[in-house]
Amino acid sequence: MARIREAAERVARSEGLEIFDVEWKVGKQRFLRVYLDRLPGPQNPEGLGVSHNDCQRVSEQLSVILDVEDLVPGPSYVLEVSSPGLDRKLIKPEDYVRFAGRRAKVWLNEPVENQKFFEARLAGYADGMVTLSVRDREIAVPYAAIQKANLVVDF
Repeated sequence: MARIREAAERVARSEGLEIFDVEWKVGKQRFLRVYLDRLPGPQNPEGLGVSHNDCQRVSEQLSVILDVEDLVPGPSYVLEVSSPGLDRKLIKPEDYVRFAGRRAKVWLNEPVENQKFFEARLAGYADGMVTLSVRDREIAVPYAAIQKANLVVDF
């Protein structure tokens, strides 16, 4: 997986994107899922997200590299390239800073204030702690205690 991720990162960088996540799923078929992201900042002044064309370009280039470098041995597989979506996973400390002010669902490995689940506004990250805004008060949650977190789609 490390070599697959490295190849995906090379292609993504060449398109001004970054790799958000790489998943390998095996069921009736083998799936390699690559999630792309476009970070805000000076390199993205319009604040654009990932487009269908971005996914197509990365998919085409990555497919060739995976085949030429024989990075996915064995029977056939399906390569899927997409954006993380509106309800994206939060997987890095930087995600909690980037999406401060947005609502999220957060599941914990261990209770904080007698709760293992929060739906709250993200209020930031510092010193290993994620701050959640819950009903006009802030709760600090250890980043290491977060089992899973996703943004909530606001309409």
